[in-house]
Amino acid sequence: MPSVTHEALVELFKNRPTLAAELLQDALGQPVPAFTEARVESSDLAEIIPSDRRADVIVVLLVGEQERPAMAIVVEVQLGVDLDKPYVWPVYVAQTRARHRCPTRLLAVTIDPKMTRWCSQPIDTGHPGRILVPLVLGPQGVPVVTDAEQAKAAPEVVVLSAMAHGQEEVGEAIGVAFLAAAAGLDEERRALYGDLVLSSLNEAARRTLEAMMKSGYEFQSEFARSYVAKGVEKGREEGMREGTLKSTAQAVLVVLEARGLEVPADVRERVLVSTDVAELDRWLRRAAVVSDARELLATNGS
Repeated sequence: MPSVTHEALVELFKNRPTLAAELLQDALGQPVPAFTEARVESSDLAEIIPSDRRADVIVVLLVGEQERPAMAIVVEVQLGVDLDKPYVWPVYVAQTRARHRCPTRLLAVTIDPKMTRWCSQPIDTGHPGRILVPLVLGPQGVPVVTDAEQAKAAPEVVVLSAMAHGQEEVGEAIGVAFLAAAAGLDEERRALYGDLVLSSLNEAARRTLEAMMKSGYEFQSEFARSYVAKGVEKGREEGMREGTLKSTAQAVLVVLEARGLEVPADVRERVLVSTDVAELDRWLRRAAVVSDARELLATNGS
């Protein structure tokens, strides 16, 4: 049975039909013909003899008003070794090529570095000269998206970036870029993508995003709201521990800096030495709306 991660990756390619072509060209350097539309087609490849032949995603690049197929891309998400794939992948390519009468590429996608080499192994079909070499997009080939405008233009790419690089130091910047893109998504995609991004980030980056969501950003998803609410409740149940104080203080500073506000040294020191969790919570909410970092300390005489 496919995993949640597998199905989530498949959904990214279905939600953005141009994604397969973009990654083939930009990440793997494979030429892609100019096209006017990218369309997700049926991935059921059963022919006369009934069989369970279903590729993850099949995208056809169409040209002109007549929508002539210029290229088909068979996308296969591979998260673990499957000894059947060297036998069925050539079938997927051959049947897709026959159905759409156009050149066909096999794109294997994985976020597991160890699987990149396995997926890349040439497949000898047994016929002279017929060797299929899969085109593989591993985590090393996934672009690191930290620019807000780039994330807004291609939300699926920034989600894929988080899944591939979220455990790295750059994870926090990827997460912040995703938040910029989340505002333009419908509620269903916002919730799904928010779930994927949060679960892919390292602990420090995840705390930053939780703080930003908690501080009142209007574009947070239902998932994010419930995720943060559970985290806050759990923290209160555990008491005002030193770790909670420190993480909340850091969250205040992160929100200010993420909004482009300069944080003077005295403000930074005052926030970091606070031992009052109610005060820190109040500052965290204020950090999302103040126009100057010094206003944080002026509120209610604190």
